[in-house]
Amino acid sequence: MNKTFQLYGIIFIILMLVLALLELNKTEVTDWRKNFEVNQKSPFGLFVFNKEANHLLNNELNRSDRSPYEHYKTQKENLHNILIIQSEIDFESWKKILEHVKSGSDALIIAEDFHPMIADSLHFKTSNVSLRTDNILTLTDEKFSNDSIKIDKLPAGQGFSAIDKDQEILGKAVLDGGKVNFIKINVGKGHFYLHTEPLILTNYYLLKPENQKYVQDVFSYLPKRKTIWFTQSNKANTESQSPLRFILSKPPLRFAWWLFLAGLLLFVIFNAKRKQRIVPVIEPLKNKSVEFVKSIGNLYLQEGDFHEMMAKKAQYFLNRVRHELMIDTQHLDEKFVQTLHLKTGKSLEKINKAIDFIKRGQDPSASVMKEDLIQMNRLLDEILK
Repeated sequence: MNKTFQLYGIIFIILMLVLALLELNKTEVTDWRKNFEVNQKSPFGLFVFNKEANHLLNNELNRSDRSPYEHYKTQKENLHNILIIQSEIDFESWKKILEHVKSGSDALIIAEDFHPMIADSLHFKTSNVSLRTDNILTLTDEKFSNDSIKIDKLPAGQGFSAIDKDQEILGKAVLDGGKVNFIKINVGKGHFYLHTEPLILTNYYLLKPENQKYVQDVFSYLPKRKTIWFTQSNKANTESQSPLRFILSKPPLRFAWWLFLAGLLLFVIFNAKRKQRIVPVIEPLKNKSVEFVKSIGNLYLQEGDFHEMMAKKAQYFLNRVRHELMIDTQHLDEKFVQTLHLKTGKSLEKINKAIDFIKRGQDPSASVMKEDLIQMNRLLDEILK
């Protein structure tokens, strides 16, 4: 492993240790935002209500992930109840809801504010009637006089500031001097029930046993029949279809995922730096002299020209003497013999015999046999060994 990767590894381990320490010392932060999501366990999610809604509505609850317009366009419904919680309603969907209520169905809409389209159709007005940070909601029916709910965190403060005389008041905010927050409106053969405080259905309030009776009372106004809860138009209720939705829904996994992507990006950036080009291996040129001599020797041997081969061998020997031993080979006399004897340490007898072979090789008229060539070759090689 090269030193660069070792350095990256050490940095990564140190970073992970620091992050682990930060994670261990991290305090859980509660999300107090109003999200009204059916799968959220935060204080203002609808997880608890979503789990208990079937029991609350006598196990006759159907959830629809489509808008009311799309649902009614493909589905024929008998008289039923309609439930909408803090959801946006488009014009075509509102027309379908209004049509079914006029035919005898009932609709319960719980929202902090209502679209002007709805207010104009049903002849009411809403406004911010309170700036209080807490309130107590009660119902006007005497049989529910002991049931109330205290809204002590982030109340909407919305209420009905103007309603028609034929519209029935079902609930008020006590600490605001009886401001109206729950009404019943007759439309054709059916009824609309409008409530301005959706917090009553959130986890924070439903987990308090003293608040559950109030919620049951609100839903008791709906007849015991099939109820359709439209959730699709609430943007917060739409579950992500991303393959990473589970990882991104869990803070530790989401944190690990982004850390992985950041590490991968750093690796690509550092690893993309220009590296040294691979230097090709160039083999040195081989000395072919020996192979060449052998080839020539084999050629002469095949031709049977032993004299020529002896001459070549003598020439090769004298060339080596000149270059390796630095001895002049112009005259093969007694001085040459003595000098070669001193530098090679070979006997004068062998050197004189070698000189005789060399001179025979240099004499064109000399007769040479194969045995002479072999003996000369062995003798010259022995002298310069």
